[in-house]
Amino acid sequence: MVNIDELKFDDKGLIPAVVVDAATKRVLMLAYMNRESLRISMEKELTCFWSRSRQELWLKGDTSGNYQHIVSITADCDRDSLVIEVVPDGPACHLGTVSWFEYPVYKSEDREPFSLDGLMRLIEGRKTEKKEGSYTTYLFEKGIDKILKKVGEESTEVIIAGKAGDKKETVYEISDLVYHVMVLMVQMGISPDDIRKELASRHVIDHKVKQEKMTK
Repeated sequence: MVNIDELKFDDKGLIPAVVVDAATKRVLMLAYMNRESLRISMEKELTCFWSRSRQELWLKGDTSGNYQHIVSITADCDRDSLVIEVVPDGPACHLGTVSWFEYPVYKSEDREPFSLDGLMRLIEGRKTEKKEGSYTTYLFEKGIDKILKKVGEESTEVIIAGKAGDKKETVYEISDLVYHVMVLMVQMGISPDDIRKELASRHVIDHKVKQEKMTK
C-alpha cells in the first residue's frame, strides 16, 4: 500500500483524482484533493475534494445526496495522480447526467470495442428510431408476447446445449439468450444498473450469511 507521504501534491498542495464507477468502469468526474480531503475520504469512505473555485473542502453529495462510496484509491506510477473507484448513489454531474463526460469531441467508427452497455444502447436505438429490416425493431413492433416467447425458446436451447455438454453450442445459445433478455429489458424499461444493483444487494446478503455461518 502506498503511504500518503509518498504522494506528490503540486505546488498548491493538490493532486488530481479521476473518479470511476467501480461496476461499469466508466469515468464519472475529475476533481482535486489536498491532504485533508484525502484523509477525510479515507476515513469516511466517501469522496471529498478541494474546490479550487470556492477554496474549501467539498464532500461530494452533501448538497445533492449523490454520495460516492469509495471502493479503492490507486496512485499512478509517478504518485502524482489518483484513480478512485466508487459506488455512486446517483449522477455525478449537477446537470443530472451519470458522468461529467457526456459530450463527444471525436469518435472512431472502426475502433470502438464491443461492450454490453454499447449493445444495450444499440438495442434502445432500434426501439426509439425504428430501422427497416432490423430484427430488433421487428421484435419491438411485435411486442412483449413475441419477446417473451423468444426468451423462452432461447432458454430451452441453452438447456439442450448444456445437457449435451457442447461448450461451443452452449456459448452460442447463451449469447442468443442474453441478447433477447436485453431486448426484454429495453421493452420493460429495465436498465443494466437495475440488474447490477440487484446483484450487488444479493452479494452483500450472501457475504453476511457466510460471515454468520463462519462465526457459529
